[in-house]
Amino acid sequence: MSSRTAAGGRRLSRSAEFERVYRQGRSTANRHLVLYTFPNPSTRRPRLGLSVSRKVGGAVERNHVKRLLREAFARTEAELRPGQDIVVVARPEARELAERKGLAGMDAALTELIERARLRADEPAVPRDTAGNGAPGEAAGPAEDDQTPPERDS
Repeated sequence: MSSRTAAGGRRLSRSAEFERVYRQGRSTANRHLVLYTFPNPSTRRPRLGLSVSRKVGGAVERNHVKRLLREAFARTEAELRPGQDIVVVARPEARELAERKGLAGMDAALTELIERARLRADEPAVPRDTAGNGAPGEAAGPAEDDQTPPERDS
C-alpha cells in the first residue's frame, strides 16, 4: 500500500479542492509561508494541501521543504479543529529556513500561522462577516503580494 493511499482523505489532491480553498477561504501569512483555510464539515480530520513552486528551488529543495511541512503538520494535526481544508504555500524564503533551522524552523513558522488562524480545537473560530471575509485585519483572499493562486505541486 503506497503512502498516498495510506493517507486516505487526509490530503487535498484535486485542483478543484485547492481552488475552492484559495477562492473561498481565509489566508494568513508570514515571511516563509502562506496558510489558506476553508471549513469542510464533510471531513473528520483536517486535510492538508501543499504548494511549493519552482521559485523555492530545484526538485531536491522543493521535496525537502514539502517533507518538513508534512512532518510539522503531522505534529500539530491532533490539536487542530476537525473539518478544515488547509493549503500551505511555501514562499521562496522557506528554502533558506529549511536549510538553516530544519524541522524546528518549519514547525515554528507553521505553528505561528495556525495560531493566528485560530485552527486549534480549543480556540474559538474566527467569525466571518456577511461578505464571507474573516475578522477585521485578517486577509480574506490571497496574501498581499500574491496576485494569482500559486502553482500546485504535491
